[in-house]
Amino acid sequence: MIRLTSSLLLAGLLSLGGWSHAVLADEGPTGQAGVALGYQPYDPSGSRYAVVPLPYLDLDWGDFSLNGDDGLTWSAFKSNGFSVGPFVNYLPGRVSNGSLRGLRDVPDMGVVGGYVEYAPADFWRLFASLGNAVGGGDGQGGAVGRLGGELGYPLGMGIIGRSNFTAHFVDERQAKTFFGVGGRESRASGISRYRPSGGLQNLALTQSFAIPLSGNWSLMTSASWIRLTGSAADSSLVKQRGNANQGEVQAAISYKF
Repeated sequence: MIRLTSSLLLAGLLSLGGWSHAVLADEGPTGQAGVALGYQPYDPSGSRYAVVPLPYLDLDWGDFSLNGDDGLTWSAFKSNGFSVGPFVNYLPGRVSNGSLRGLRDVPDMGVVGGYVEYAPADFWRLFASLGNAVGGGDGQGGAVGRLGGELGYPLGMGIIGRSNFTAHFVDERQAKTFFGVGGRESRASGISRYRPSGGLQNLALTQSFAIPLSGNWSLMTSASWIRLTGSAADSSLVKQRGNANQGEVQAAISYKF
């Protein structure tokens, strides 16, 4: 899934210790960059869907990587397929209008933390990350974690498929940020009061394809199924305005260099 804001991730790059040595020691970035269009839930509750333009980036530069799923990562330690280091990523917020009117707005936030990945070959990997969302309003933010795996495989005619399964975890503060409904919010929105707990928030299964076009150009497509779980699925916001079962599709035109 393609979710990133380049300015935020660039700021994170500058904050990672030792970045200048790694960048200067390498000739330049390699990978793919382009533009994408996504049809996806407007907010984690699935209250409505929106078509949004997105950047597409899948770049490597020395020990640094930048892509829409993992954000900006620095492989501070690598050995025998294992990679460990810090990361920064982007967590989109919401403007509480329409069916969400009466709830608090949630600003866009950054996520800062650490990750570990095991990728002994190019076509598969296992990964885990834990970070903290920063830049939210009063009582917003909290811990976010991911645990999952990805498998890639050729399909002929140069087409590469990838299947990704990821479990997303949050603490109570992060769960309240998007799924909680306080007393004042309940009176203003008509949604029943609800206080969620932390734990497993959702499971996401993503199927993507890279289809070669002309020269270095490719068509990148992905489709995701997202299932809210635990207190997120039980939220009055989800039951009254959203949906525990959600989908997402994205397509991008990218250039490989």
